[in-house]
Amino acid sequence: MTEIFTQVPAIEVRHLSKTFTAGDASSETTVEALKDINLRVEHGDIYGVIGMSGAGKSTLVRCLNFLEVPTEGTVLVEGQDLATLSEKELRGMRANIAMIFQHFNLLMQKSVLDNVCFPLILKKVKKEEARQKARELLKIVGLEDKERSYPSQLSGGQKQRVAIARALASNPRILLCDEATSALDPQTTDSILNLLKKINREMGITMVIITHQMSVISDICNKVAIVERGVLVEDGLVEEIFKHPKSKAAQELILRDIPAASEQVTRSLSGSDCIRLRVVFAQSIASDPVIANMILKFQCPVSILKAEIKTVGDSAKGEMIIAIPRDRHLQADIETYLISQGLNVKEVKE
Repeated sequence: MTEIFTQVPAIEVRHLSKTFTAGDASSETTVEALKDINLRVEHGDIYGVIGMSGAGKSTLVRCLNFLEVPTEGTVLVEGQDLATLSEKELRGMRANIAMIFQHFNLLMQKSVLDNVCFPLILKKVKKEEARQKARELLKIVGLEDKERSYPSQLSGGQKQRVAIARALASNPRILLCDEATSALDPQTTDSILNLLKKINREMGITMVIITHQMSVISDICNKVAIVERGVLVEDGLVEEIFKHPKSKAAQELILRDIPAASEQVTRSLSGSDCIRLRVVFAQSIASDPVIANMILKFQCPVSILKAEIKTVGDSAKGEMIIAIPRDRHLQADIETYLISQGLNVKEVKE
């Protein structure tokens, strides 16, 4: 890695806004897709960008390589302002910024091997050299036995592995993943995320992961930016945001990913007669009977509405939503007790 890469971030976005217009002069409408976005992706990060559908996250990722040109603001890649580059220089820069997509974008009439070779052939690499490189990449993604197959013969996960191999063919330093696992089942998603983590760890490729699933963020990313209606509402270390979400958008995304109790139980315990608390704990204390001891100590009924243990960064974290009687003095005592036991507690409001 050269000296400049240790001094500047892989990607830096400053005051980025993107506005789209539609219609003719008499009925023109304006949509502000992104509003004053600022973020910094360091070399080696797996940086997540999460938001609900329509939040602007896919527009943001396309601005990172100028597939969409921002209306305002600056995008710097490895210290280089993309707006200052000529078309030729921008194409050269994009060779270092690969992308993979939700629907794979493979060439259906070409074999797996030829799909991976395609960017190399465009760069005028000799055919045999390109094929040798492609075979090495197929081995990395675990598809060395599928080189003669066609995309129509592959599963969704296999297609995405081919897309990843093709993205790696140009030796990128940055990989942008736009909803790369949203079309896959949970088991296949896990295998693709594990592959991306391996590539990041072994090849040192910086990654930006666009997703609407907090489970993807907690599984693979070390940092995250939360986008809501075109605005970056919260960003930072995944572990910190998981423990202490400040924005309503972050709280909703995290809570949505916790497996729920039965709908009937949740309805009966989420009304005005109870207070709901979100409790976050480390796996090391997951086996301690903290909740049971709390019930004995305060002699109050407690219902667990939702619960899960998940990996966040490199450590396992658990969280649950509990319902307690609506008593503010009791709530304060319970929160003080749980915090004294090493847990993080926050009230969940409607």
